[in-house]
Amino acid sequence: MRALLISTYELGRQPFGLASPAAWLRREGWDVECVDAAKDRLEETSITAADLIGVHLPMHTATRLAGPVVQKARRINHQARICAYGLYAPLNEPWLRSLGVDEVLGGEFEGDLAAIAREVAGPKDPPYVPSGVDDPRTPDMVGSRSDLIRSGPRTVNRLPRLQFLAPDRSGLPPLSRYATLHMPDGTRRTVGSTEASRGCKHLCRHCPVVPVYRGQFRVVQPDVVLADIAAQVAAGATHITFGDPDFFNGPTHAMHIVDAMHAAHPRVSFDVTVKVEHLLQHRPLLPRLAASGCAFVTSAVESLDDRVLALLDKGHTRADFLEAVAACRAAGVTLVPTFVAFHPWLTLQDYCDLLEAIAELDLVEHVAPIQLAIRLLVPQGSRLLELPELRASLDAFDPTTLAYPWRHVDPRVDALHRDVTALVGTRQTTDRRASFDEIRALAHERAGLPRPISVARVATAVPYMNEPWYCCAEPNPDDVRLI
Repeated sequence: MRALLISTYELGRQPFGLASPAAWLRREGWDVECVDAAKDRLEETSITAADLIGVHLPMHTATRLAGPVVQKARRINHQARICAYGLYAPLNEPWLRSLGVDEVLGGEFEGDLAAIAREVAGPKDPPYVPSGVDDPRTPDMVGSRSDLIRSGPRTVNRLPRLQFLAPDRSGLPPLSRYATLHMPDGTRRTVGSTEASRGCKHLCRHCPVVPVYRGQFRVVQPDVVLADIAAQVAAGATHITFGDPDFFNGPTHAMHIVDAMHAAHPRVSFDVTVKVEHLLQHRPLLPRLAASGCAFVTSAVESLDDRVLALLDKGHTRADFLEAVAACRAAGVTLVPTFVAFHPWLTLQDYCDLLEAIAELDLVEHVAPIQLAIRLLVPQGSRLLELPELRASLDAFDPTTLAYPWRHVDPRVDALHRDVTALVGTRQTTDRRASFDEIRALAHERAGLPRPISVARVATAVPYMNEPWYCCAEPNPDDVRLI
């Protein structure tokens, strides 16, 4: 039996979302081909030969890019079982069904994908329950055993505690074809990536993890994570990105992996993502991160307006962010904040205030220019839809963009967003301070404020990836290499 696993975009990383299920399917005896359509052409022969086709949908951009891929697969191969899996699959089930998808799987998808593969290969007696699940009757699993074995279209969004397998990255493009880390000394590092955990304990309204994991998180066993890291280091990785939504959801688990990785690969650096509140709650761990080779910590700050932070249910305040900046500096950790710069509650003065705070905190070099153009994304299933303050700004759901468009009550804000987006583009390697000064001058002009005076500071170079990342992109389907 032949399986075809497809990724359309995974933040410029070699797709973990293909490597992990590939290991599970190969253990079942399947011949698995993995195609990263962001890097290689998806050949028609690969589609026609497949008995099972899986498409990974970890984010909004990847989901939109997957549309023509799924349509092509269904048109070419009527018999194959087509599965869409990952965070954005359950959120977009009706749209996926319209494209011809048979199975929709949520966050912890490997066991269910293996179960479907066994079903495709032939009926089993007794009915198959996916291996690696600690207890198929645990309360956190949605659906019954029969959900796994019945034929026909279905949606499975279960959160079992899996016993993971080390990802099998054979057949994927080499790490040298993916994003690289630019270091302050001018050198570049080959980047690998892995996951130490999935899901999140928190319920931030705008986060795509929340509708699927509902405040729960799952760990990947340390030996599996370390084996994956070792394999990528052997393949040339000198830096590892941990793709966990929040690395400190399980701080003991996370630091065990960091310590073991540093002991085994002392010259390999890494980066993680951590919430502001966790940076403060687990402040004693920050020096350990720095000593173990942490190049930077990404934190989704989103806004410096306490009212907006409360609406987003972020769990931190402006004062907390300021404290986190100081704590990271004291520990020798480079903090890389990200923002949702444009949202329905923004004023022109608020945007200028954000820019001034970035300048005053000497974080200009820490903020990728694209972060100053990010616009709030409202997909299906988002907790943002609970807010009356937001619903009044929304248009009807747009099946083309897979989101609810919104317009600001002040058209000047939308105009500023368009102009900042045009100014920034997807520039990552340009002079960040020059881009920042352009945006700052434009914003102050639109707000009717005096032109700001540039403050001379000692610029500190910050490590950065050469792959732009942001979840509210407007991707071009032509970027996917199809016949």
